[in-house]
Amino acid sequence: MSDAAQPTAAEVRAAAEAVKTALDRHLAAVEGRSGDDDPAVYAAFNELAAAAEEYDELLYERYDEVTPFEIPAGEGQAPYSGPAEPTSFSVLIRRDYLVAEPQRLVAQADRVAALHHEDEPGEGGGTAEALGVLFGEYEPDEIASRYKEFGLEEGDSTLWITAAEEAPEPGEWLNTPFDHADPGSVLHRIDVSSVFDDELDDEELEPLDR
Repeated sequence: MSDAAQPTAAEVRAAAEAVKTALDRHLAAVEGRSGDDDPAVYAAFNELAAAAEEYDELLYERYDEVTPFEIPAGEGQAPYSGPAEPTSFSVLIRRDYLVAEPQRLVAQADRVAALHHEDEPGEGGGTAEALGVLFGEYEPDEIASRYKEFGLEEGDSTLWITAAEEAPEPGEWLNTPFDHADPGSVLHRIDVSSVFDDELDDEELEPLDR
């Protein structure tokens, strides 16, 4: 790259200031979050990710240097090809769990059943029945925040916000709610996985070549 094409020192400095501003906004959004899937936190996350990427790129072009952090995104995510001004959107969430302690799960379901049917205490059914009882009593977000109490272990999770030209007709997709998710219509997504932690651990073990 020629000197003429390089960003100026002022542009790099401005990008650094944008990262600082985005960090403050992200922290403020996290401190005032209304729940696990607060859209304000999600928007602040994406703003921070974009600012950090811009700064990293300009820093490398100007000084041949990189930042020590990276905000992970979904691997192989398709480029956005949806409407420029969406009038409708969907929020798709997947959370995986491992039944780490089946006895605890069943016991918690029995307790819930006994509270709501005092004359019909829980009968110690299997884990499938227990999951039906618990998800019938608690919202998914509450189970996500209390999963250890129910003998569960977190796995991967993802949240997609997909855009559309118009809202679907009532009942249109209820029989196949997840069959028509177009990766190209994803406006934003959040992925959570232990693989990101593993990658960071591996990077910490690798020597830095300068």
